[in-house]
Amino acid sequence: MYDLPVDSLEAKRCYRQFRDKLLDDGFCMLQYSVYGRPCPSIENCEVHIRRVEEAVPPAGEVRVFTLTDLQFARMRVFFGREPKKPEEPPGQLSMF
Repeated sequence: MYDLPVDSLEAKRCYRQFRDKLLDDGFCMLQYSVYGRPCPSIENCEVHIRRVEEAVPPAGEVRVFTLTDLQFARMRVFFGREPKKPEEPPGQLSMF
């Protein structure tokens, strides 16, 4: 989750670069400024957390937290007052 300033051309450029790095690393947008990425292990998760840390712009705030696929599946999503089924949790890593 992030809250980055966009009050100048330089800040907007930093915002776009940060968002592009998230997308390039396999993150997908869950909500505005909230991105998620499935990881098969905590070790893999740490790799992606380091990549996020390296990409953090000089201004603003970025928060990273982890949750399991079961916790993600228990999420409740509301649009207006009507509940809606959340996205499917990411599948387990398949080995070929």
